[in-house]
Amino acid sequence: QVQLVESGGGLVQAGDSLTLSCATSGLAFSSYAMGWFRQGPGKEREFVTAISLSGGRMVYADSVKGRFTMSRDYAKKTVYLQMNSLKPEDTAVYYCAAGWRKAVLSTPSEADYWGQGTQVTVSS
Repeated sequence: QVQLVESGGGLVQAGDSLTLSCATSGLAFSSYAMGWFRQGPGKEREFVTAISLSGGRMVYADSVKGRFTMSRDYAKKTVYLQMNSLKPEDTAVYYCAAGWRKAVLSTPSEADYWGQGTQVTVSS
Protein backbone atom coordinates (compact mmCIF):
# COMPACT_ATOMS: atom_id res chain seq x y z
CA GLN A 1 0.00 0.00 0.00
CA VAL A 2 1.43 3.33 -1.09
CA GLN A 3 1.44 6.09 1.50
CA LEU A 4 2.64 9.68 1.38
CA VAL A 5 2.52 11.37 4.78
CA GLU A 6 3.18 15.08 5.08
CA SER A 7 4.21 16.79 8.29
CA GLY A 8 5.64 20.07 9.48
CA GLY A 9 2.82 22.47 8.78
CA GLY A 10 1.69 25.07 11.25
CA LEU A 11 0.96 28.70 12.02
CA VAL A 12 3.81 31.14 11.51
CA GLN A 13 4.31 34.85 11.03
CA ALA A 14 5.27 36.57 7.81
CA GLY A 15 9.00 36.33 7.25
CA ASP A 16 9.36 33.10 9.19
CA SER A 17 10.62 29.77 7.88
CA LEU A 18 9.07 26.32 7.90
CA THR A 19 10.15 22.92 6.64
CA LEU A 20 7.65 20.36 5.40
CA SER A 21 8.42 16.66 5.12
CA CYS A 22 6.75 13.95 3.08
CA ALA A 23 7.59 10.40 4.10
CA THR A 24 6.78 7.74 1.53
CA SER A 25 6.24 4.02 1.83
CA GLY A 26 5.13 1.24 -0.46
CA LEU A 27 6.62 2.68 -3.64
CA ALA A 28 9.93 2.47 -5.49
CA PHE A 29 11.01 5.93 -4.40
CA SER A 30 13.80 6.35 -6.95
CA SER A 31 11.34 5.67 -9.79
CA TYR A 32 9.05 8.56 -8.90
CA ALA A 33 9.32 12.23 -9.61
CA MET A 34 8.09 14.09 -6.55
CA GLY A 35 6.33 17.38 -6.19
CA TRP A 36 4.62 19.79 -3.86
CA PHE A 37 1.31 21.44 -4.67
CA ARG A 38 -0.85 23.73 -2.60
CA GLN A 39 -4.47 24.74 -2.40
CA GLY A 40 -5.47 27.99 -0.78
CA PRO A 41 -8.98 28.89 0.42
CA GLY A 42 -11.33 29.07 -2.55
CA LYS A 43 -8.55 28.35 -5.01
CA GLU A 44 -7.59 25.49 -7.26
CA ARG A 45 -4.68 23.24 -6.45
CA GLU A 46 -1.51 24.78 -7.87
CA PHE A 47 2.04 23.70 -8.58
CA VAL A 48 4.71 24.78 -6.10
CA THR A 49 7.84 22.78 -6.90
CA ALA A 50 9.00 19.43 -8.23
CA ILE A 51 12.14 17.32 -8.25
CA SER A 52 13.24 14.77 -10.84
CA LEU A 53 13.86 11.07 -10.40
CA SER A 54 17.59 11.62 -9.96
CA GLY A 55 17.19 14.69 -7.80
CA GLY A 56 19.29 16.64 -10.22
CA ARG A 57 16.58 18.91 -11.51
CA MET A 58 14.20 21.10 -9.50
CA VAL A 59 11.49 23.31 -10.89
CA TYR A 60 9.78 26.10 -8.97
CA ALA A 61 6.71 28.22 -9.44
CA ASP A 62 7.61 31.87 -9.98
CA SER A 63 5.77 32.80 -6.79
CA VAL A 64 8.16 30.77 -4.61
CA LYS A 65 11.39 30.93 -6.59
CA GLY A 66 14.27 32.06 -4.41
CA ARG A 67 12.33 31.40 -1.20
CA PHE A 68 11.48 27.68 -1.32
CA THR A 69 13.85 24.74 -1.78
CA MET A 70 12.86 21.15 -2.44
CA SER A 71 15.09 18.15 -1.76
CA ARG A 72 14.83 14.39 -1.56
CA ASP A 73 16.54 11.78 0.63
CA TYR A 74 16.68 8.37 -1.05
CA ALA A 75 17.76 6.54 2.11
CA LYS A 76 14.78 7.88 4.05
CA LYS A 77 12.43 7.88 1.01
CA THR A 78 11.41 11.35 2.04
CA VAL A 79 11.11 14.70 0.32
CA TYR A 80 11.38 18.07 1.99
CA LEU A 81 10.20 21.59 1.31
CA GLN A 82 12.21 24.31 2.98
CA MET A 83 10.16 27.50 2.97
CA ASN A 84 11.80 30.81 3.84
CA SER A 85 10.51 34.37 3.93
CA LEU A 86 6.95 33.15 4.13
CA LYS A 87 4.16 35.48 3.05
CA PRO A 88 0.45 35.51 3.93
CA GLU A 89 -0.29 34.48 0.33
CA ASP A 90 1.59 31.23 0.98
CA THR A 91 -1.26 30.17 3.27
CA ALA A 92 -2.65 26.90 1.93
CA VAL A 93 -2.88 23.18 2.41
CA TYR A 94 0.33 21.72 1.03
CA TYR A 95 0.22 18.36 -0.69
CA CYS A 96 3.01 15.98 -1.57
CA ALA A 97 2.64 14.06 -4.85
CA ALA A 98 4.43 11.24 -6.65
CA GLY A 99 4.50 10.55 -10.38
CA TRP A 100 5.76 7.25 -11.85
CA ARG A 101 8.75 7.90 -14.10
CA LYS A 102 7.66 11.44 -14.91
CA ALA A 103 10.35 13.84 -16.02
CA VAL A 104 8.90 16.33 -13.58
CA LEU A 105 5.52 16.87 -11.95
CA SER A 106 4.13 20.20 -13.09
CA THR A 107 0.38 19.62 -13.05
CA PRO A 108 -1.88 17.76 -10.61
CA SER A 109 -3.04 15.41 -13.38
CA GLU A 110 0.48 14.00 -13.69
CA ALA A 111 0.53 12.67 -10.12
CA ASP A 112 -0.20 9.04 -9.38
CA TYR A 113 -0.29 9.35 -5.59
CA TRP A 114 -1.11 12.11 -3.13
CA GLY A 115 -0.60 12.74 0.54
CA GLN A 116 -3.37 13.94 2.82
CA GLY A 117 -2.01 17.47 3.03
CA THR A 118 -0.66 19.66 5.80
CA GLN A 119 -1.93 23.15 6.64
CA VAL A 120 0.41 26.13 6.48
CA THR A 121 -0.95 29.43 7.76
CA VAL A 122 1.09 32.61 7.54
CA SER A 123 -0.15 35.57 9.53
CA SER A 124 0.72 39.15 8.62
